Amino acid sequence: MGRQRGPHAASRCWEWECGALTMADPRGLDSVSGPAPGARRRAWAELLAGRVTRQKPGPGTGQKVQDSAVRLLRSHLDWSGLLLEVEGPPCKKLCLGPLIDHDGPEACSNLSTSFIGSALRDHASQLGVPVAVLSSQMAASSIVRMCAAGAEHAHRVLLDTEQRKKLSSLIEITQYLLAHSMFSRLFFCQELWKVQNSLSLEALWRLHVHNVVSLWELLESCADLQAVVSWLFRNLRLLCEQVEAPCQHTDIARAMLSDFVRIFVLMGFQKNSDLRRNVEPEQMPQVARDVLERMLLFALEALAAGLQEESPAHKAVSCWFSTFSGQTFGSIISTDAPKRFFSHTLTQILTHKPVLRVSDAVQMQREWSFAKMPPLLTSLFRKLFVILSPEELVGHLQEVLETHEVNWQHVLSCVSTLVICLPEAQQLVHDWVARLLARAFESCDLDSMVTAFLVVRQAALEGPSVFPSYADWFQASFGSARGSHGCSKKALVFLFKFLSDLVPFEGARYMQVHILHPPLVPNKYRSLLTDYITLAKTRLADLKVSIENMGLYEDLSSARDVTEPHSQAPQDVEKAILLFEHTGKIPVAVMEASIFRRPYYLSHFLPALLTPRVLPRVPDSRAAFIESLKRADKIPSSLYSTYRHACSTAEKNPENTAPGMKVEPNCVDEPLKLLMIALGGLRAAMTDPAQYDVLSAQIAVISERLGPALGVSEDDGSCEASKIQLSVLAPELEQQEQKVRVVDLLLTSFCQNLMAASSFAPPDRQGPWAARFTMTMCGHALLPAVLTRLCQLLHHQGPSLSASHVLGLAALAVHLGESRSVLPEVHVGPPAPARDLSIPEFFNSLLTCRTAESSRLCLKSVPVYMPLSAYRIIPARLCGGTWFCTAAISYSLCKFSSQSRDILYCCLSPGLIKKFQFLVFRLFSEARDPLSQEDTAGLAWKPLGLPSMDWQRAALCLWRQRTFQELLKEKQFHLTYRDWLQLELEIQPEVDSLSDTERRDFHQWAIHEHFLSQPAAAGGCDGDLETACTVLVDVLLDFCQSSRSHNHSENSDLVLGGCTGNRDIFSRLQEMAADLEQGPAAPYSHSSSRGHFLFRVFRRRLQALASGWDVAARLRKQQELLMYKRVLLSLPPLVLVGSPQVEQPAAPDCDEFFHLVNSELRNFCSQGGALSHDITVHFFRLWWPRLEPELHCRWRRCFQGPLPPELQRLQEAQQFAQSFLSPDTAAPAPGPAWVSAAALHFVIQQAGKESVESALEKLDCQREELLVCLFFFSLMGLLSSHLTPHIRQTSSAKAGDSLKALHVCGEILGFLQKRKISWLVLFQLTETDAGLGRVLLRLAPDEYIRLLPLAFYSLLSYFDKDALIRENAFLHVAVDMYMKLTCLFVAGETSAVSTPANRSQELQSQAGAGAGLGTFSSQMAHPTNGDPVGLIRKARLFLLQSIPQCPKKSFSNMEELLATSGDWDPEVSTALLSRQQAVSDTDLYQEPHLF
Repeated sequence: MGRQRGPHAASRCWEWECGALTMADPRGLDSVSGPAPGARRRAWAELLAGRVTRQKPGPGTGQKVQDSAVRLLRSHLDWSGLLLEVEGPPCKKLCLGPLIDHDGPEACSNLSTSFIGSALRDHASQLGVPVAVLSSQMAASSIVRMCAAGAEHAHRVLLDTEQRKKLSSLIEITQYLLAHSMFSRLFFCQELWKVQNSLSLEALWRLHVHNVVSLWELLESCADLQAVVSWLFRNLRLLCEQVEAPCQHTDIARAMLSDFVRIFVLMGFQKNSDLRRNVEPEQMPQVARDVLERMLLFALEALAAGLQEESPAHKAVSCWFSTFSGQTFGSIISTDAPKRFFSHTLTQILTHKPVLRVSDAVQMQREWSFAKMPPLLTSLFRKLFVILSPEELVGHLQEVLETHEVNWQHVLSCVSTLVICLPEAQQLVHDWVARLLARAFESCDLDSMVTAFLVVRQAALEGPSVFPSYADWFQASFGSARGSHGCSKKALVFLFKFLSDLVPFEGARYMQVHILHPPLVPNKYRSLLTDYITLAKTRLADLKVSIENMGLYEDLSSARDVTEPHSQAPQDVEKAILLFEHTGKIPVAVMEASIFRRPYYLSHFLPALLTPRVLPRVPDSRAAFIESLKRADKIPSSLYSTYRHACSTAEKNPENTAPGMKVEPNCVDEPLKLLMIALGGLRAAMTDPAQYDVLSAQIAVISERLGPALGVSEDDGSCEASKIQLSVLAPELEQQEQKVRVVDLLLTSFCQNLMAASSFAPPDRQGPWAARFTMTMCGHALLPAVLTRLCQLLHHQGPSLSASHVLGLAALAVHLGESRSVLPEVHVGPPAPARDLSIPEFFNSLLTCRTAESSRLCLKSVPVYMPLSAYRIIPARLCGGTWFCTAAISYSLCKFSSQSRDILYCCLSPGLIKKFQFLVFRLFSEARDPLSQEDTAGLAWKPLGLPSMDWQRAALCLWRQRTFQELLKEKQFHLTYRDWLQLELEIQPEVDSLSDTERRDFHQWAIHEHFLSQPAAAGGCDGDLETACTVLVDVLLDFCQSSRSHNHSENSDLVLGGCTGNRDIFSRLQEMAADLEQGPAAPYSHSSSRGHFLFRVFRRRLQALASGWDVAARLRKQQELLMYKRVLLSLPPLVLVGSPQVEQPAAPDCDEFFHLVNSELRNFCSQGGALSHDITVHFFRLWWPRLEPELHCRWRRCFQGPLPPELQRLQEAQQFAQSFLSPDTAAPAPGPAWVSAAALHFVIQQAGKESVESALEKLDCQREELLVCLFFFSLMGLLSSHLTPHIRQTSSAKAGDSLKALHVCGEILGFLQKRKISWLVLFQLTETDAGLGRVLLRLAPDEYIRLLPLAFYSLLSYFDKDALIRENAFLHVAVDMYMKLTCLFVAGETSAVSTPANRSQELQSQAGAGAGLGTFSSQMAHPTNGDPVGLIRKARLFLLQSIPQCPKKSFSNMEELLATSGDWDPEVSTALLSRQQAVSDTDLYQEPHLF
């Protein structure tokens, strides 16, 4: 057909009118007049004639005919044929075929559209119809015909290439018609919906996209909206399937789907929609919501039915869920429609088919954990959580539960996803549960109670890293008086009624929690608890679960089934050994089980522990644990004997060891392979490290597979110990091969993932995946093993680590520090002194600066991050010299650049940052110069990946960073003079990276140029050299006391008595002390009023030490004083005696030194009452025989005149003592007596036995005071021979010295008794004594004075037989010495004393055999075999035999003495009181002496 202008127009019009009747039938007009069956066929003329005769023309008949003709044309004219079939000569016809196919040039196309418009306008004018109606019907017919051309592809929603070309041309023509008001959108839409089943979804989309007609207009023009909903749902589902199908038009399909979803969301969920349409206001939003809901219901139904991978339904569901993304809603995110749609969708999910009852949820919820959920459902939840905040999600969840019947599976799955993917929601869920409990008990609301318990149990299934275990929550909520259940009896009844109702449905684990951690119940309501426990135990018995046979470390809140005791016992044993290894104590759970759960302990735990094996030569952790249990009487003797016997047999038959304990490799490797697959999945997801929901989902899978890989079914929570004990010097993972493999896998995975994530985004845009992975590593009791392995790697294998490993471990250390509040402290030691460290401090302790290699590890870094939009990552292969300190600091500064400084304080140890400053100053001379403003401001975080030889550039880049320099302004991060000294003392010069000259230059710069001039507030010395010296000595003493100074190798170079360190620091101290003594008076000289700085340091430190005479306090003080002595020996003697001025008389100031000797050194640095040789030599520089001539010579050279009185006195005392060894008669002793006695004592010590006896014969002419002092010094020598024997002497030599000292004491005692000189006063010395007693107390260590009772009873065999009668005070002294000797033994102070093992026959023969005491004295002469107990036993026997023979006067003040001692020895006390009473009774019957 076609249309022609000119004379033929009328006839052609007639053809169109008749065409309405003929075009459907190719037989032409004759077919119209064909007769019916059995009728006569009439001609066309007859029909016309008949019509004319029947119809009479009248007014208006012509108009009516014209109207009828127009209606007929509108109803039956094929306008699509007009557009698709018009052909002819270029000037006479419309050539639309080439135009639609885009074959003509653009100019011709423009000409054709205008030509078509003109033709349509003319034709509409002739027909008397609007041109818009005519063109709309034409376009609709053309689209339908075009879509029908691809009908061979059933249910197709996309066009092919040919169809797209034709539709594009048609859209171009339509747009021209629209622009010239020649097109009716409403009429066009109505025409399309008449044949909707023939339409293609892509055709409608393109009409919408090119603004021909909007989807809103299409929908509102349809009369049957439900049919439209069904059509759209069907086509959208087909579109989703085609999106996931591999084809070349996938991008078009995705764009279509996104546009349709976005349009439907705006139509259905925008508050202020455009309501100026022809339909009801609520119909169009309802249509949009219906379409979206039907798609969601289809997806949920498919999930519930189970989907197979790669099935069409699976593809459709996956595609539909993918539309819930920011890419889809990015352009409309500013409106409230997406958030309303997501909330509505979440409601639909939570309320979809609420057929499960609460009892079903209680039974089945363990199968709804995050790791077991369908991945499609978890992905949907994660996408919904993107737009909604955690607060909105929890609030919406609460609202839905309160107002709807819910699908418990979806609700609880949503809770799991919430706590896994949104860390902020964890506390919100906890608070929500608390509110539910409060409401439940307030009004006995069962719904709130059910919701609280189900939510808590579901969240607890995800492990302690995201939510407390159910056992911990139940105990915290109901185990104290603060719980809501304790407010009334009504609340208690409600609680136990609820728990009882749960019993038939819940798992055994939860009932075990309720029984082992029961709610706190007042005594008067105890029956409620006992009734429930009885019911729960009955149910457990039905389930064949026994409380008594529970494992020690079973996770009561885990979802797994209860394991058999014989299966759980080996796991309990391994866990107990691990805890014992890290704490050194028997775990509390084991002790409790041995008392309260003996059936399991005896029948399962101990047999698993005491499995026969070949015992190692060096006891391992298992052996030590067994021995600890044996000592605690926790292993029956028979069972222990059987175990030892079986172990002995196992040594002969090792192949029969530990039957049934071997594990097949496949059983171990399979869970490990699954863990490796999960780690590989995480590695693949690192292409977009900011997708926290995706990474969290994969980390949850890793967490689930960690348990089986470690040999446990579930995470057993955090380590039982509140502290982790670890030896830095010897970290070991005994009998934990599988755990070591798992830890290595995790550490390697973390390092690889960090490097992969860093290649796509800097740390601050990687999301919190690293923190979540770190917390996963802290679960499953893995933290001790992780820290031990990190100690092995960083402290012992650091220089051999690769670049990626060091960077990854540094980042891991940062995130462990981030979680320091929830992690236990690390108890470092032994052999280092025990101390508790936080996680960041622990990592700081692993990094030392002693050697060149350890310094490089400490400093190596790779700051590959910059918090700018433009960055690049240097491949890891270039970062061969990456180092730990800088890596940790760089990672922290970039990771938390947008957060507060508080997070940096948690992640980084101040010691780590100070160590970095120390090394930069030490190794880079350019860093010692002040930074210019250009340096600090001009550099940004640059991606430096440097070769191993250029690592200095990386460190300097970080050093010059403005952010880092601002961080150093914080007081806790600033390197002070004290910090510098502490780190420098650790340096070992022989393996230092600096030469001797470079090291000295660095010391000079650091002390004199950097720290000395700095103000004290900044950690400097305020320009005071004395302050610098004081701090140096203080730090030096601290270092010598610390574990860092101890080199535990056998051939270490010992400095300061067992301490290794930077010896050059001592040189700096000597130089500074010399400058201080010889320099100007100010500001570098010390103030004479305050005394010497060195002694001020000593006094302050001694005052800070704990007082007391217990073993620990004494040893600590002794060690401290030994260090003081070492420091004094390293400085010139002028420190001890002061520096006399040349112009003044020589008056050395020794007061401070003498005070130190008299108050402290005499107790710890003296032997037998004499100051130790080294400090005396240092004081005199020469020992006395060589000192005396030197002193005389120097004195006479400087001064004219006699020697000073002190030197003269010492010279005379020495000459007096030497005269006793000469055959000449001894001269009278010079005064004071104690000086002469001391000189005589030292001479006697050096003399032989015969010389001693001859020397003592010359004492007859001496004063009593000299003899008493000599006896005192001999007692000190006796005690010294027991306490401080020479190390290099053999045992026989030691015994000989002790016997000689005892012999000397005995001879002197005998001489005193012979001359009837009272010597008992030496055993009653007090500080209040005047004269000689007070002097003697200051001449001996306090320990020796306390041990005088030991010396007293060591001389029993030398006591005179008449002493008891002659000395009234003897019995009082003897009882007092016995009481003190007993107290010494009880306090453990006699443990270091060894009495003489043997006494020679000669000494035994010297014992007197007088009346009354002869038998006793002979008994006392027997050896004590070095046992203090034997000495106490003999002292007791001596008292019991002596008491009956003592006169009345000996018992004076005895009651007062016994009253102060308490019940020290009942038998001796009774003997004393009985004897005293007997003496009193005898006095009553005696006649009074009247005259």
